[in-house]
Amino acid sequence: MVIKVFLASSSGSTAIKKKQQDVVSFLDALKVDYTELDIACNEQNRMWMRQNVPEEKKPSNGIPLPPQIFNEESYCGVLHLT
Repeated sequence: MVIKVFLASSSGSTAIKKKQQDVVSFLDALKVDYTELDIACNEQNRMWMRQNVPEEKKPSNGIPLPPQIFNEESYCGVLHLT
């Protein structure tokens, strides 16, 4: 089992940066093994993420933003921490 977390290392959005840090901190706190995949500097990662987020989970503009979480090839979603 490989947990994949798709992130953007050079996002200009502070909201995206905060969500990404929250997800990584949460997984670290739970001692969950995961792999970070950067979509900002790797076009293959970006395309894979966009193609594998289910249509019903994509935003209205059709372009999912990081962070996105997968278990192997299965979409897990976006972690919403409150």
